[in-house]
Amino acid sequence: MTSNILRLDASANVSGSSSRKLGDQLIAKLSRRSEVNIQYRDLNQGLNFIDETWVGAYFTPPEQRSEAQTKTLEFSDKLIDELRRADHIVLTTPMYNFSIPASLKAWIDLICRAGVTFQYTADGPVGLLRKKHIDIIITTGGVPLQSPVDFLSDYLKQVFRFIGIEQINIIAADQMNVDAEVSFNKALDQINTRIAA
Repeated sequence: MTSNILRLDASANVSGSSSRKLGDQLIAKLSRRSEVNIQYRDLNQGLNFIDETWVGAYFTPPEQRSEAQTKTLEFSDKLIDELRRADHIVLTTPMYNFSIPASLKAWIDLICRAGVTFQYTADGPVGLLRKKHIDIIITTGGVPLQSPVDFLSDYLKQVFRFIGIEQINIIAADQMNVDAEVSFNKALDQINTRIAA
């Protein structure tokens, strides 16, 4: 059975990114274990921040949207369709200034849409993208994950749970400025454990 994997890379450092290299390792191991179909998106390419025009289209009911408003949301629809088709998501990201890169935040803003990826109920919001799992590969320079100044890992868990993805696995190469080799190898060990599970 073929597994559909959506790979998302957020690092602005395309050629020397440790998070991307770890993503390569995870994808290679997943590909050896079973047949996979990989959809790839570099979040540094082609994403724009939402603006007033986008917000206006978003808050207009679908049946009332103008042709221009529908077109405004086309790229957001495409990103959401990529998520819907995926069985498994692999997200690689560094920590920038204690949190996520701006490119990743832009993507999040484009895919979190009421009535599309989540819905409001009397008991609060409910995610609509169920039965998926995600591996999040995180690299940091000096910040330990789960420390008081880590505003990245719990935020990403919240975002993906918000849209219905409950199976979340974190692979961490944190504090790489302390000892890059040790941190990288620690993450490789986590990847090996993840694939063996």
